[in-house]
Amino acid sequence: MIELDWMNVAGYGASFLVFCTFYMKAMIPLRVIAIASNLAFVVYGLGHQLYPVLILHTLLLPVNCLRLVQMWRLTRRVRQASRGDLSIEWLIPLMTRHQYRSGDVMFRMGDPARSMFLILSGSVRMVEIGAAFGPGSVIGEIGVFAPDCCRTGTAVCETGAEVGPISDVKVLQLCYRDPSFGLYLMRLVIRRMLVNPLSG
Repeated sequence: MIELDWMNVAGYGASFLVFCTFYMKAMIPLRVIAIASNLAFVVYGLGHQLYPVLILHTLLLPVNCLRLVQMWRLTRRVRQASRGDLSIEWLIPLMTRHQYRSGDVMFRMGDPARSMFLILSGSVRMVEIGAAFGPGSVIGEIGVFAPDCCRTGTAVCETGAEVGPISDVKVLQLCYRDPSFGLYLMRLVIRRMLVNPLSG
């Protein structure tokens, strides 16, 4: 009888936790409460041999755990992006690499901005501001977000360079799918505009 009472407590507790999830506004606390409710329903389902309830919450438990881990990772990436130290090497597999020779012009001021570039090797100089950018730097991002989608500067390769272009459509898709990437680009654009108004 005592065991049955504890099973009922688990059932009421699980129902209360589900009710609480509807009032959660932040995703991480919501997932934590959802995981707690899954565990309580598993106990309740086992105790009363309610197999549909048991099966449902046994399946939901790893889903909620996975989503919680994803939210933690996303939160960490957003923090990194807010500090401006987000690594974007994960973009490399999405790129087709292009080789440029020393003196080649990658784009000129006023050209349509249909992509931004990640410099993989070599050095690229923005002529109007006299600043050179090396491996790991992103250039051309301002033009992609400019109202007229035109380049705001001219990029010339100081040395032989390998770059990875990312199309404007892909950039917007990534910003939508990954808020940390969008935040990183927003801060990068603002920093470039404050320091060097003509940087791509």
